[in-house]
Amino acid sequence: MKLIVGLGNPGRKYRDTRHNIGFAVADELARRGNADFEAAPADALMAKLRALGAGGTLLLKPLTMMNASGFAVSEIARYFRVATGDILVVADDVNLPLGRIRARPSGSAGGHNGFRSIIEQLGTTAFPRLRVGVGRGDPRRDLADYVLAGFDPDERPAVNEAVGRAADAGELFAAEGIAAVMNRFNGSEAAQDGE
Repeated sequence: MKLIVGLGNPGRKYRDTRHNIGFAVADELARRGNADFEAAPADALMAKLRALGAGGTLLLKPLTMMNASGFAVSEIARYFRVATGDILVVADDVNLPLGRIRARPSGSAGGHNGFRSIIEQLGTTAFPRLRVGVGRGDPRRDLADYVLAGFDPDERPAVNEAVGRAADAGELFAAEGIAAVMNRFNGSEAAQDGE
């Protein structure tokens, strides 16, 4: 069984913010799988995608604030006995250009409080992650204010495309694992950027 976690903050106030792009990816995967989110055996919403991946795939949206996401993730991973290598965490990244996605099999928190919480609660950095670029914006602007703000109308097409590609990556992760995601999406992203 695979577990795909979309990070974000609960509540209408945060719905379409940069920090909630992980929730948007989880919602897109649920839409594609015709699955509904319901209460989970943790402070989270969960949807089951039986047709995706061997043994099915769980989608998770922690209902803690971003900084405490690890509690819900670790509780669900223990409850369903999901190995850390079978958990994909999807979150925003201000260090990536708007719309770019990058997959890694493990890594540090990189300044992201959601990742930091998950690392603390799982006791390891060895879980796959998919970062979705939301850009940095004006460097004079407070970073917390920036990630908690909505996207500008002219950014929306790039955001929608990125959410779709990230959902494609989530489906590939469920079917073939993180190496396949890195091979397909990291390479194509680099080529698009002229790297």
